[in-house]
Amino acid sequence: MLRFNNFLKEEDGVGVVELILILVVLIALVLIFKKQLTALVNDIFDKITTEAGKI
Repeated sequence: MLRFNNFLKEEDGVGVVELILILVVLIALVLIFKKQLTALVNDIFDKITTEAGKI
């Protein structure tokens, strides 16, 4: 019974689980907002290109 209680109190893998959950949420957000993100990045690069020509 003591080993089982120690196993339940052990938190060594908690950091790994949190990191995996954060990555899953970020990937899901990218997949959900893919069109909007692509449009935003294209607009930014277009603006950089046009503004760089003025320098």
